[in-house]
Amino acid sequence: MKTRELGTLQVPALGFGAMVLSPGVYGDIDDARAEKALRAALDGGAGHIDTSDAYGVDGHNERLVGRALKGRPRDEVVVATKFGLAIPDGEPSRPYPVGYAFNELRVNADPRLVRRYAERSLRNLDTDTIDLYYLHYPDPGVPVEETVGAMADLVRDGLIRHIGLSNVTAAQLRAAHAVHPVTAVQNEWSMWRPVEPDLLATARELGVGLVAWSPLGNGFLTGTVQRLEEGDFRHNAPRFSAENLAGNNDRYAPIRTLATNLGITPAQLALSWLLHQDEHVVAIPGSRTPAHIEENLAAADLTLHPDTLHRIDEALVRFDVSGGTLL
Repeated sequence: MKTRELGTLQVPALGFGAMVLSPGVYGDIDDARAEKALRAALDGGAGHIDTSDAYGVDGHNERLVGRALKGRPRDEVVVATKFGLAIPDGEPSRPYPVGYAFNELRVNADPRLVRRYAERSLRNLDTDTIDLYYLHYPDPGVPVEETVGAMADLVRDGLIRHIGLSNVTAAQLRAAHAVHPVTAVQNEWSMWRPVEPDLLATARELGVGLVAWSPLGNGFLTGTVQRLEEGDFRHNAPRFSAENLAGNNDRYAPIRTLATNLGITPAQLALSWLLHQDEHVVAIPGSRTPAHIEENLAAADLTLHPDTLHRIDEALVRFDVSGGTLL
């Protein structure tokens, strides 16, 4: 697959978001099916696997990724994980507001816990080094530069190779980058959630890459989500309520039609459009089905004509999403 640069780190244009492979996200899933999906992603060229210590119970997702890497040359895969939500027992937490039905997450990015978080993830992943290590959410009670200072110590000691930030503002990125170079910022970005312009401008100025999480809008932009099954985490997202989902699908119809006319799927159009927004953006779509993974990864090879990009932008102006945002 074509590669792109996140700071000084080279990664495939499309990676793989492993969150969907733990139970409780899109309903139940067993480990055999999850590992099959991971192998399909790696075999398809998505040598950038994104996970977190908070995905699944007790590091389940990280351990899945660790098993999938067995037998593969370690230097052929960029492993990214995150910390700050899976708080050790007995440690305090602080609220971080989100747009889900439960309104907030609990975070702790205290510098004294950073090494402890990393060592736990290294055990789960069964590896010696984390290639890209993210602060999952900024802690309202801790200046981001203090957390990054502790992450810099991990770089010095060889536990991690690159520092990343997730779900941050432009000001937080700038403050962190002044302490230690930040390789990548991971924020939500897709056709139904644009990136903040000031964050994009700051990342470009500082030479920081952008990793788009939920590049398919939690699956909505595949054009196939008509209803949710029981146990699907998306019930917590107002955009997926029955009323909002129906209206959003109606407003997304012109883009689905455009994809059909181009002979590609809506998912491929959404991913290719995103890659066309900036040469230093990469996306990490997730899927449980090898055929869908193959379909998604093929989007990295698509080139959209400027006229097509203009038509998409015109359609997106009218794509007024109902249900708020997740952050």
